[in-house]
Amino acid sequence: MTVEFSSLNPFFGTEIIGLDLSGGIDDRAFNVIWKCFNDAGLFLIRGQGLTVENQVALGRRFGDVQIHVMNQYLVDGHPEIYYLSNLGPDGEPNGKHPDRGTLHWHTDGSWRDRPGQATLMVAEVIPKQGGETHFCCTQAAYQQLDDQTKKQIAQLKVIHNLAFSRLRRHGEDPMTEAQKIAAPPVIHPMIRRHPLTGRKSIFLGDHAEAIDGMDYDTGRRLIDDLNARLVKPQFVYAHKYLPGDLIGWDNRRLLHRATPYDTTAERRVMRRTTILGEVPQ
Repeated sequence: MTVEFSSLNPFFGTEIIGLDLSGGIDDRAFNVIWKCFNDAGLFLIRGQGLTVENQVALGRRFGDVQIHVMNQYLVDGHPEIYYLSNLGPDGEPNGKHPDRGTLHWHTDGSWRDRPGQATLMVAEVIPKQGGETHFCCTQAAYQQLDDQTKKQIAQLKVIHNLAFSRLRRHGEDPMTEAQKIAAPPVIHPMIRRHPLTGRKSIFLGDHAEAIDGMDYDTGRRLIDDLNARLVKPQFVYAHKYLPGDLIGWDNRRLLHRATPYDTTAERRVMRRTTILGEVPQ
């Protein structure tokens, strides 16, 4: 089997062409995926239709798989899968977006002591329009900051809070008190160094609520300003899904967000698995 590679963005991302995962993921296939993930920060394999079992198995090869605290999204029998669907019990669109927090730039699991290392997404059902995922390279964004800003933020620490991002984005509180207790706010450095490449990136996104030791409103203005400055067109790859796509990305160097779609008329079903990483340094 001949495997080819195609770049998706000048700063990150590789499409793997010719790799067939229909029979499972053997050592050779995983080695190709693992190398692309570490080298490019994002890999894409089209049209695989990966089973839930193989998705979970692939996630476990990356490391410790996250069991999300918001268990209303988990698949029965496979708690490693975070299920994003707008379908009702009758299989028809119910008009509700399953997780409106995903529509804003974020890093998976930044609200944990060990944030997400990798995320694997499988596209089951895709809408005709919208429902894409956009990715932004926070390493390239850090490099384009002026020296004064780099110095200003070098030692700052940021409070990441899942309840903060979910409450303000959903318009109602989607988390139970037990879920909030299980996911308390955590503090991470604003600038983190990638454990493999040593490259620095800005570690913010929508879960970032406040700056430790700074006046709340002042900190919010700085976070909002930096989040806006991160996203430049040249640092962004917009992925339009095809059925069966498998895409995986490195949360330590990328932000991502979903784009809206018509939840009343279009079907969208996605399966997400997040693998825990190291404590940010």
